[in-house]
Amino acid sequence: MKKYQNYNCLFFTIIFIVQFLPYKSQAQKKESVDNGYYVTYPDRLMLNVYLSQKFAPFTIPSKNEQELNYLTNSKLNLGAGFAYNGLGLNLSYGFKFLNKEKGKGKTKGLDFQFHLYPHKWAIDLLGTFRKGYYLDPKDNNGLNLTGFQLRPDIKRHIIGLSVFRVPNSHKFSYRAALTQNDWQTKSAGSILFGGEVYRGSITGDSALVPPKVSSNYDQAAINEITFLSIGPGLGYAYTLVIDKNFFITGSAIGSLDLNFSAEEISGDKKKKTSIIPGGVYKGAIGYNSDTWSLSANITGNILYAGSESSSKEYFLPTGNFRFIVAKKLAPRSHK
Repeated sequence: MKKYQNYNCLFFTIIFIVQFLPYKSQAQKKESVDNGYYVTYPDRLMLNVYLSQKFAPFTIPSKNEQELNYLTNSKLNLGAGFAYNGLGLNLSYGFKFLNKEKGKGKTKGLDFQFHLYPHKWAIDLLGTFRKGYYLDPKDNNGLNLTGFQLRPDIKRHIIGLSVFRVPNSHKFSYRAALTQNDWQTKSAGSILFGGEVYRGSITGDSALVPPKVSSNYDQAAINEITFLSIGPGLGYAYTLVIDKNFFITGSAIGSLDLNFSAEEISGDKKKKTSIIPGGVYKGAIGYNSDTWSLSANITGNILYAGSESSSKEYFLPTGNFRFIVAKKLAPRSHK
């Protein structure tokens, strides 16, 4: 119970921080934009339909080249939504016709990823509370599986926040690439700087490493991993515009985090403090105009947790693929 209270405390702290970050109004933003580079639409209603699939695997490294790459059976969701004047709502559902049963088990839980782009800022709020993983027989994990090995008991909880400054926001727009609320008409980029904080855990009813391959792993008897990472980051984002309407966007941020981790074996904990890498990445490609947008994008976080049992870190990436079709509706003129 205490563990979940800690997650709730961190969640509300993050919400408080987001609420009080510098956030300029759409009108202020419009005045500061160099319209030779992108156009804003604060007075237009934007409707969209999309396909979305999130991922949240985690990897346990071994003494050799083999590793345990636990995967979620994430659904492909079909959704729709709207946005107006900086506010929006999206709803989606994983329909059966998009998700046929393949023996990978069920992954349950809550997963939210908020990507906010107020004036001169890029803010990513992450919360993944997943239960149910599997191992793929095609992976080089030493198990020689003939089918998917299911671990419905494994839980992964991560919550965190990254906040990065976008100094060249009067020429470069994240919103044009990832939410299509703006339209980038000329190539531009921006340096990015800021920081991130994440708190997470991986737990299982029994050891995370299957007994059959326990001799290959220094972490063989561990059934719980917890970590806290916090640190600064630096990166760059750029949108290449072709013939005004077609675009390719890439964004990469590297961070250096102070990481506090703990591994539990039968009630005993091994703790470690280390400096480890991290990062945030985003990419998009598509078509944008004054009325229609068509794009595919990916957003993700690169997360690690230190290990006292091994010289190698645990790898816990998370992210989301999206394919979006959007329509911008101009307000009716009143005579």
